[in-house]
Amino acid sequence: MRAAVLHAVGDLRVEDRPILQPGPGDALVRVTVCGVCGTDATEFSRGLLSEPPVTLGHEFAGVVEAVGAGVETPPVGAAVVCGAGISCGECKPCRAGRTNLCRRYRTAGLQVDGGLAGYVVVPARTLLDVSDSGLASDTLGLAQPMAIAVHVVRRSGLKAGQDAVVVGVGGIGAFITFAAAATGARVIALDRVPDRLDLARDLGASDVVIAGERALADVLASLGVEADVLFEVSGSPAGLADVLGAALPGAVIVPVGVQKEPVTVPLGSWTLREYTIVGSVAHVIADDLPEAVRLLGARTDWSDIASEVLPLDLLLDGALRPLLEGSSTQIKTLVDPWIAEPRPAVHAR
Repeated sequence: MRAAVLHAVGDLRVEDRPILQPGPGDALVRVTVCGVCGTDATEFSRGLLSEPPVTLGHEFAGVVEAVGAGVETPPVGAAVVCGAGISCGECKPCRAGRTNLCRRYRTAGLQVDGGLAGYVVVPARTLLDVSDSGLASDTLGLAQPMAIAVHVVRRSGLKAGQDAVVVGVGGIGAFITFAAAATGARVIALDRVPDRLDLARDLGASDVVIAGERALADVLASLGVEADVLFEVSGSPAGLADVLGAALPGAVIVPVGVQKEPVTVPLGSWTLREYTIVGSVAHVIADDLPEAVRLLGARTDWSDIASEVLPLDLLLDGALRPLLEGSSTQIKTLVDPWIAEPRPAVHAR
């Protein structure tokens, strides 16, 4: 099979690799599509989490080709999506159902081989059988990032009738907008790119605003909104400052975008304002992945998120470099390891 293998920072090679057989508890998946995200680009450009040499790709869907000893589900032939996170099942967070905080957490595509390849072997417990979902494979390739958004929204406690702000409608921000609107909350979305605001409205945002033209506090005041939850997804200092300037006493602040530099915070005023600061990392496969698939099925067409699917040979120039340069033409780039030329994404059911 062919695989996109990261050998070192800046050294990504599409090369031939052997197809491994699943061991006990594992499943061999024939990958049909794999999403590419900012984490893949970061690992290529400067490396933080990966353990090279490793096949990248943690957002994949496919079909089970074989299973190892002790595996009863999913069965051979099942269409599956992968949650990518590999937890031990034994530590305190795992026993509490918070598998994303496993003390020995590993991720397919970072510490072990992932889905930017023809085949991948992963623990069967990281897979969700979606054979009955009725969703196209390219749509299922969006399940893992949607699960991230589901987890973020669940962590925030957002519920129907509340007001939420999403700052940054990129890859994860778009999915957060959809997941937040699905709760029945009113969603106000901000971004610097007008096309992304059109998308946010299509995803359920009640109000959309160009970021940076006015202080967020003034925008919300003009709308008569007292935000219950504020999601800062851009990861920019300006975005975080805008959120902190707009948060009223009692607000929930969710800094989804990771700040690249240390941030000095006025902790004393946060205490007096009784803010709730919510962290969120990865997702819980058992809870968030099924809901992600359900949400994907609630919308007819996801072509505005992912319209074109690339071959492995275009991974670097068509996906990773555009992500690093901020020049991506799609919210989410998908890769099909079996094609030689780009193809239109298929989302219709």
